[in-house]
Amino acid sequence: MKTLKYLSLSVIVFLLIASTWSCGEKQKHDSIPEVPVNLYLDINSTMYIELNTIGGWVYLTGGYKGILIYRISVDEFVAYDRACPYDPFDAASRIVMDPSGLTCSDSNCTSQFGILDGSVIKGPATIPLKRYNTYYDGNILSVSN
Repeated sequence: MKTLKYLSLSVIVFLLIASTWSCGEKQKHDSIPEVPVNLYLDINSTMYIELNTIGGWVYLTGGYKGILIYRISVDEFVAYDRACPYDPFDAASRIVMDPSGLTCSDSNCTSQFGILDGSVIKGPATIPLKRYNTYYDGNILSVSN
C-alpha cells in the first residue's frame, strides 16, 4: 500500500513537471480578442471587384485589426483577422498580403502564414491566423464568427 501511494505521488509530480516542460517558449499572447463579425458582401459590386477572380483579395474594416478576405476557388473564400497571433496587442503589428499572393505576413515580427489555411510557415508565431467563417451563395459572401 505504501509503495502504491509513493508511486501515485511520483506520477502526479512528474505530470506537473512535464506539463511545464511541454509549454516550451510560449506565445507572447495566446489569443486574439473576440470582436463580433457579421459582414455581407455583394461580390458582384464594384467595391469588391478584386474578389471576382480566384486569387483575389481585399482588406476590410472589422474584426480586431481588420479582415483579409481571399478567394480560393469559384465558390470558396477564406477570411482572417489581420492581427498577428504572435503579438496581437502590438500597435505596429498587422497582417498584409505578400507580393507572391500565396502567403501573408507581419512585417513587424516577420511571421509568415499560408493564405489557404492560415498556417504558420515561418515564426516566431506558432499558432495560425484567426479565421472567420465564410459562406458564399453565389452572389453574397457572408463573413462571421
